Amino acid sequence: MKKLFTSAIGLTVFVVFCIPVFSFNVFAKSYQLNYANFPPASTFPCVQMERWKKEVEKRTNGAVKINTFPGGTLIGAKGMMDGVIAGQADIGNLCMAYQPGRFVITNAVSLPLNIRDSKTGSLVLLDLYNRLKPEAFSKVKVLAMFTTAPSNIMSKKPVKNLNDLKGMNLRASGGAAQILKIWGANQIGMPMSATPEALQKGVVQGLFSSVEVMKDFNFAEDCKYVTLTQTAVYPFAVVMNLSKWNKLPENLQKVMDDLVREQSEWTGNYMDNHVKEAMQYSKEKQGVEFITLAKTEHSKWNAKLAPVVDDWIVKAKAKNIDGDNIVKVLEELINKHKN
Repeated sequence: MKKLFTSAIGLTVFVVFCIPVFSFNVFAKSYQLNYANFPPASTFPCVQMERWKKEVEKRTNGAVKINTFPGGTLIGAKGMMDGVIAGQADIGNLCMAYQPGRFVITNAVSLPLNIRDSKTGSLVLLDLYNRLKPEAFSKVKVLAMFTTAPSNIMSKKPVKNLNDLKGMNLRASGGAAQILKIWGANQIGMPMSATPEALQKGVVQGLFSSVEVMKDFNFAEDCKYVTLTQTAVYPFAVVMNLSKWNKLPENLQKVMDDLVREQSEWTGNYMDNHVKEAMQYSKEKQGVEFITLAKTEHSKWNAKLAPVVDDWIVKAKAKNIDGDNIVKVLEELINKHKN
């Protein structure tokens, strides 16, 4: 009886002390992953990167360690996709607008289809990707997708009508570049990180982007005017090297899969709130004037954009891409997600 009692106590002690060990060893092996990003650490793509890192490390009980590299220190903006595919980084954040010919389907989210905020744009982009599975992403694992808020004109001189805009050199890329050309501006393509110097040297007189850059890149010091057009979002994707992804155990993959939609929506919400903060900062700290176009003037700007979608469909068809269906899907998703 005494021997049985002793054995029972021993078994109880074993169970009590081993339960925590088992629970903390759900992820038996640890993994280190390098995550490359191209803009400065303070910008929204890097803020979302740090949030994703924190969540993954927390939800895997530290079994996954993410080393982050902002500011193009590991891979530059235009080389991000190929760098991740080649294994220069395990994970990378890329702006699809920098390679419009490569990401035709997902860049369609930049068409003037009245996406009013980043949260809507981010969910539309992710759903578009999930629905159509573009070939451009066949060699990577997608971990998140999101967009900027709608673009506006930030400039050194006020722009109140199309005549003010005519001939002005403005930084833009992707679908936003086409919009500027239609309005009569000279579109200058360059990464956002190169724009501060271009502004200071007079290479450009402004840019066409979402307003958070007024604070994040301190453009409010040079661009004292913002013309509110609320047009064109820029699409981003977070992708992972496929070989590295396939080497992760299923329970770790599930943690990251479960974060895809959550991270995309979180980034959209963060972006929308950050735009409001940047506008307040620009007005109160830098004396920036925000210009709302007169109703009749804004109608002229929008009228010029009417052929953009039709032209894009024609060009997509020339590449054997069903542009009509993509636009139809986009319109459906925008209506579904709009706030």
